[in-house]
Amino acid sequence: MQGKHLFKCLMAASLVSAMMAAPVLAQTTLKMAYALSENSHYGAGAAAFSTSLENSTKGAFKVQQFANSALGGEREVIEGLQLGTIDLAIVSTGASLNFVPQTGVFDVPFLFRDLAHARKVLDSKLGQDMLAEFPKRGLIALAWGEQGFRHLTNNVRPVAVPADIKGLKIRTTENPIHIAAFRELGVLATPMAWPEVATALQQGTIDGQENPLSVIVSVKMWQMQKYLSLTAHVYGPALVLMSPAVYDGLSDADKAHFKDAAHASALAMRKFVDNVEQSGIAELKAQGMQVNIVDHAAFVKAVEPIYPQYYKQFGKELVEAIRNTQ
Repeated sequence: MQGKHLFKCLMAASLVSAMMAAPVLAQTTLKMAYALSENSHYGAGAAAFSTSLENSTKGAFKVQQFANSALGGEREVIEGLQLGTIDLAIVSTGASLNFVPQTGVFDVPFLFRDLAHARKVLDSKLGQDMLAEFPKRGLIALAWGEQGFRHLTNNVRPVAVPADIKGLKIRTTENPIHIAAFRELGVLATPMAWPEVATALQQGTIDGQENPLSVIVSVKMWQMQKYLSLTAHVYGPALVLMSPAVYDGLSDADKAHFKDAAHASALAMRKFVDNVEQSGIAELKAQGMQVNIVDHAAFVKAVEPIYPQYYKQFGKELVEAIRNTQ
């Protein structure tokens, strides 16, 4: 009996020793914030980022998503990244230009011909050099994502030529580049944080808003707006940002994993945009929105007078280099 007891004690001690010797995999949960729903292009980007990171780090990092501006508007989220209270975010350049003004050049109206042109610029040295400006402002920019081209919706009338847009009260992002262009067109531009827009539309304090189809479809804009005009006035990049408080403490290997995850996120956003460009208009029409084509050349001509302002702000050489990229 004493032999059996001794054997059990030895086995138990061996088991405890083995458990103590086995490596314990610590898991770090990171907070990722974005303004739209999980079924949006931001949500697609966040999901791809999370999957890539968890797989490449074998579960060492987990991403907790905070969609629908749960942690605040985009300005507050970027400030949270700087403070280290938020770890990751997907945001628009409408917010980032308040922190890294150079990114505003991509918001110049009618600068990009199409999605292929925009993607080529962002993937080029020019676009990557822009990402390198963010650490100077207490932010890490991991990759360029995408929203697509911005279009106009409103509840007053169809907009087909520049004269149709005059006098409309349109919500814009807090983006002085967009605001300047709309004011040139005679719009009563109304800067407003995204979480306030639905209420403002429902109460009639603004006539309309402008956003990419990826946003217009994902937020079911047909429930709030009657007319969609395919103005394609501005290309909307997105940014995958990270807090230096987290990034600076990573190993080189893990930094590479985060950058790979951001690349996967960007590709997922682009795929989402490609899909919604194909199917979104049909869905909006099916839901009762009136969709119309605009005289694109007339709008381009109407905003040309403010281009000297953009040349002064960003440098004519840079603006024209982007415009002329083939």
